[in-house]
Amino acid sequence: MIRISNSISIDERDISESFIRASGPGGQNVNKVSTAVELRYDVANAILPYEVKQRLGTIAGRQLSQDGMLIVTAQEHRSQERNRATALEKLLALLRKAAVRPKRRIATRPTKASKTRRLDSKSKRSTTKNLRRSKPSFD
Repeated sequence: MIRISNSISIDERDISESFIRASGPGGQNVNKVSTAVELRYDVANAILPYEVKQRLGTIAGRQLSQDGMLIVTAQEHRSQERNRATALEKLLALLRKAAVRPKRRIATRPTKASKTRRLDSKSKRSTTKNLRRSKPSFD
């Protein structure tokens, strides 16, 4: 079991991994060895709270497929092990971010002083523009 938060944990067996050929560093090794890792986690059938699944859908974006499969890839390193660790870190970071409930915004009203400052700056700007528009008088 991998612990995400105090109340949420996922089973390691729910994560499937496959190795694919990577682009990037590795020289001739890139053409011979499949070092890139693609982790798949089935969010639709996972035992996660509904709110976490909803937030994960917005946070993951294109990484979450239509059928509810979260796909995380890693190909930054030359070895499978380092890419596997990186992909797992990315997956856990996404899940931890989705597990945090965002704070509700408390609506506030502007103060009287801030309204006055805003109106003063608007009137100064208006005066400046009006002075530019009027033609100078030569008396």
